[in-house]
This record gives sequence, structure tokens and C-alpha cells, in this order.
Amino acid sequence: MFELGLSHYLTVGAILFTLGILGIFLNRKNVIIILMSVELMLLAVNINLVAFSTHLGDLVGQIFTLFVLTVAAAEAAIGLAILVVYFRNRGTIEVEEIHLMKG
Repeated sequence: MFELGLSHYLTVGAILFTLGILGIFLNRKNVIIILMSVELMLLAVNINLVAFSTHLGDLVGQIFTLFVLTVAAAEAAIGLAILVVYFRNRGTIEVEEIHLMKG
């Protein structure tokens, strides 16, 4: 049978991280897509941490992944809450108009 090695997981992680970077740089108008791209990049890092952790036989990477997932969930919840409040006040969530929040 076909066995998945470390390089397969690292390739998937690299592809996901690249898609996250492309999502941020190619779409600078929609804040929700930017947040989703950041989450995709964090997921790619988590895949790499778990892959190296299992490859090396050490649990530190998997424990660190739990911390990263916790921070990512908090970031998503707070980010979406800020977006909801901003949308209620302004009626739009376009990135160009966020500079109006100064002051």
C-alpha cells in the first residue's frame, strides 16, 4: 500500500500556506476573505507542526498546535465580532473605508 511520508504533509502545508498568502495579496477588499486566509495559513502551520511532531516522536509540536488553535479561534471570534459592529455602524466592510475608524 501507499504510505504517506513527512514530505507529503509538508507539501500539503506549503500549498495551504501559499493559498493563504495569495488570498491576502490578491483580495485586499474583503475583510472576511482576509481573515479566512489568515486562518488557512495558521492551519498550514499546524499541519507542519503535527507532521514534524509525529516524525520526531515528540509531543511538543502537537501541544503547541493546541495553543495555536486556541489563539486562532479567539482571533476569529473577536475579528468577526469587530466586523459585525463595524458593519452595523458603517453599513459596509470594505478595507478601503476602515481607515475612517481612526480617532
